[in-house]
Amino acid sequence: MRAGIWGIGAYAPEHVVTNKELEQKIDTTDEWIQTRTGIKERRIAGDDVDTTDMSYFAAVDALEKSGVAAEEIELIIVATVTGEYRFPSVSAMIQDRLGAKKAAAMDIGAACAGFMYGLATAKQFVENGAYEKVLVVGTEKLSKITDWSDRNTAVLFGDGSGAAVVAPVSGDRGILSFELGSDGSGWSHIKQEKYLLMNGREVFKFAVRQMGESSLSVLHKAGLTKDDCDFLVPHQANIRIMESARQRLDLPVEKMSKTVDRYGNTSSASIPLSLMHELDNGKIKDDDIVVLVGFGAGLVWGSVAIRWGK
Repeated sequence: MRAGIWGIGAYAPEHVVTNKELEQKIDTTDEWIQTRTGIKERRIAGDDVDTTDMSYFAAVDALEKSGVAAEEIELIIVATVTGEYRFPSVSAMIQDRLGAKKAAAMDIGAACAGFMYGLATAKQFVENGAYEKVLVVGTEKLSKITDWSDRNTAVLFGDGSGAAVVAPVSGDRGILSFELGSDGSGWSHIKQEKYLLMNGREVFKFAVRQMGESSLSVLHKAGLTKDDCDFLVPHQANIRIMESARQRLDLPVEKMSKTVDRYGNTSSASIPLSLMHELDNGKIKDDDIVVLVGFGAGLVWGSVAIRWGK
């Protein structure tokens, strides 16, 4: 029995903040932002929508698309670093709101790689028979920890949420392999004090190296080569970092998901948001080999190779 993804759901706030709007507030330009990051706009949640709200909206969407009732979910894993409280967990709060009465609940703090850590954890529970259906959510309201006067970080981040139902799948489909890793010597390069702080140069160097290496490594663990990869869904942090991973896999441009232009960096939500976008557009089909790869504060990284479909 192998674990796979039955369905993906997502939520992005309605309010759009464009680069042109940021030009009016900080010392930056639309051209500078697009050239260096690929971002054109980002979604920002209002004061009346917080991390748990977005998680709930994405979870409901994922359950509907999977044909699974909340009462069937046995474990909820939420990857986030922007929950409303230190405790209780976001997962416990949405368990109540969903009515998933028999589900255990836990949060994972792996920043932008959180969704990868969530999928890898869900895989273990499903494949060892402990739980049949697991809900994995990646969700962030980064706007509340962003210093909107800091041109180095204010242009990068957005809010959003994505969710997946992980359950047993048929044949040779499902999660084929995963890789999780950490280089704690770089812990100071991305951190939150009052606001989110980042050493962009060091993070860029780490990400360019690690995204490509981890993508190749997870394919190797699955007994595959880069020639077997049909589609790449990288963490949507920076188009130049994403391009470096695509080039390591020798994939054509149309075989890599790119949503960074419309959502910015939504941390743990970026990969499920991108997955839903590509599924809706018919870019990912049953039996495709899909590589998901992300990196984040820690410094941590994670990648997953999936043969798509139920």
